[in-house]
Amino acid sequence: MRIVNIVGARPNFVKIAPLIRAMSAEPALTPILVHTGQHYDGPMSEQFFTDLDIRPPDFNLGVGSGSHAAQTAEVMRSLEPVLDSTRPDLVLVVGDVNSTLAAALTAVKLRIPVAHVEAGLRSFDRSMPEEINRLLTDAIADLLFVTEESGRKNLLREGVAPEKIHFVGNVMIDALQASRPSWERSSIASGIGLDGQPYVVVTLHRPSNVDDPRTLLDYLGALQELARHVPVVFPIHPRVRQQLLRQGHLTESGTPVHSKGVACLDPLGYLDFIGLISRARLVLTDSGGVQEETTALGVTCLTLRDTTERPVTVSHGTNRVIGADPTRLVREVMWSLDHPPAGYGLPPLWDGQAAVRIVKILRETFEGGSRA
Repeated sequence: MRIVNIVGARPNFVKIAPLIRAMSAEPALTPILVHTGQHYDGPMSEQFFTDLDIRPPDFNLGVGSGSHAAQTAEVMRSLEPVLDSTRPDLVLVVGDVNSTLAAALTAVKLRIPVAHVEAGLRSFDRSMPEEINRLLTDAIADLLFVTEESGRKNLLREGVAPEKIHFVGNVMIDALQASRPSWERSSIASGIGLDGQPYVVVTLHRPSNVDDPRTLLDYLGALQELARHVPVVFPIHPRVRQQLLRQGHLTESGTPVHSKGVACLDPLGYLDFIGLISRARLVLTDSGGVQEETTALGVTCLTLRDTTERPVTVSHGTNRVIGADPTRLVREVMWSLDHPPAGYGLPPLWDGQAAVRIVKILRETFEGGSRA
């Protein structure tokens, strides 16, 4: 069974690593890896591939940046000849980025079955581009692998046939557990003088939080205020750096003008980032994946959004959704430091075996004579 696996952005790399590993252990499966190049920072992509021990992709489409429409169209245009030449039995997509939807559309038009890993997640906020990608990918997928019970319920409510839905757990947690010995050795915290000290980690990248100049500066001001109470570490996403450059708010050393007292870092590789948040007292984020990782690590997380498509991180984990209001940030952090939320253990099937379950289902589907 020839399976073309699509990755395009850094969160995809984390999800695909355990899947490629599990597929490669099955003689009946031949995994083919296609990197669309949606995240076009070469060194960062290479760092993630190295950290996660992912073999080099068989194809790199080199799509790069662009508007949502342009990027989606370019992935489709570049992927079609790859699928024509490899003639796979299945195309597997992960997550909710533009490459996910573009690859699923391309495969369906060529009458190739599609499997979606991390299906069914819903924020119910259609202003988020990722929500549109999730909805449309799930609508055309043949096999839908869900990470939490909310995903199964959402898909059933949307009319997806129950036999297409498989509750398998979370491949991001597979990657986290498999790489534990490596990220536990990370010296990133000691490298910035915080080894053994309490600190807060911040990640920001959502357009709603960083694209408006006033909102972004308000967040930076709030982080500067928070740093008076507890050390703050801020790995700066390329999107944030681009916004600050446009606005003229970077110093000659490349740090934000309005971040005095905040430890600003360049984007981190996977192992250093997990090593950093695993030792943090608290994480502030607008990332979906970080909500899951902090839940698995038992680290208090405050989500800087009005909604989450991962409700299990709230019901079973240490996550609290506090809204996208910079003026509340310091108050909410200080309250949470004094009243850390109680975690309820790992969510069901977050046991490091999700990829094995997925591959078993793929193998049985193929051996049963069905093309998904």
